Amino acid sequence: MRLTLLSLLVALPVAANDTLPTLNLTNGTTLSGISSGAYMASQYHLAFSNDVQGVGLIAGGPWGCAQADLSTALAHCMAKPDAKPDLAKADATLQAAAKAGKLASLDHVKNQPVYVLHGTLDQTVGTVVSDALVKQYQTLGAKVTYDNTRPFAHHFPTLSTGTACDKSESPFLGNCNFDAAGALLKTLLPNLKAKANAASGQLLTLDQQALAGESASSLGDTAYLYVPSQCAAGQACQLHIAFHGCKQYADAIGDTFARGTGLNDYADSNNLVILYPQTEKSMMSPFNPNGCWDWWGYTGADYATKDGAQVKAVRALEQALRHSSH
Repeated sequence: MRLTLLSLLVALPVAANDTLPTLNLTNGTTLSGISSGAYMASQYHLAFSNDVQGVGLIAGGPWGCAQADLSTALAHCMAKPDAKPDLAKADATLQAAAKAGKLASLDHVKNQPVYVLHGTLDQTVGTVVSDALVKQYQTLGAKVTYDNTRPFAHHFPTLSTGTACDKSESPFLGNCNFDAAGALLKTLLPNLKAKANAASGQLLTLDQQALAGESASSLGDTAYLYVPSQCAAGQACQLHIAFHGCKQYADAIGDTFARGTGLNDYADSNNLVILYPQTEKSMMSPFNPNGCWDWWGYTGADYATKDGAQVKAVRALEQALRHSSH
């Protein structure tokens, strides 16, 4: 795939990857994710809750729902009418992983803000799965805001970008007259300022393979990084990592997710640098035909912990950005 992509980059007027910018990043990262990206955001959160200060989750389910088994993921962690997430088993696995040091101490999650959004028209992830996610975080002592009464399909809802709100269609941004980016950021950042009229920073491309190495083998070649002008100039800025959903990776929709959620508009007015890591699809070894983040174990049994390949890869991207700081 990478040879094919390279030939496309040569043939089309697409810029090469940008140089890693010099930033002045403050401590404390916030996260968000949609669908498989919500699962991934939760996995990253619980792996590094000592560094993460909050997470926004759209159309996701509880950590450990799939128990490293695709059939369990399909049967009980999506939208089958008889889906029954085994939260007791997931929580036991969670506690064991934390005790083994494969996650940060779960004490860090107490009182952290968590925003959960689930649409009533979502036919990909069921209400019972979203409810289990909320219950899991409540059990951990997080401050959960649960928004679950809106008639949204399975997508990232926006004010005016994307397809019909009651449809789940590529690029899976929903024109819902609802600012999900603002809602989740307001929960994570109580002093959030009004968004800018339009994003005026730069959307950079970063070489994920070079920055994350072997752990990025199941990811795409390029990550996106949105940098407001004042952050590029050295002002103190905070990092937000946004995880796309299935079928939203760069080879499928380009930079549409990285430009279209509305997050960048808030970045400009709130000194946020936003990292958009990217997966890629794979038809075998691993089997990931929709370019989903690994929430069922296709990269290995430790997928949901600090030792998971994709968790390690995104952590490497974050550390590269922090090491570039002034």
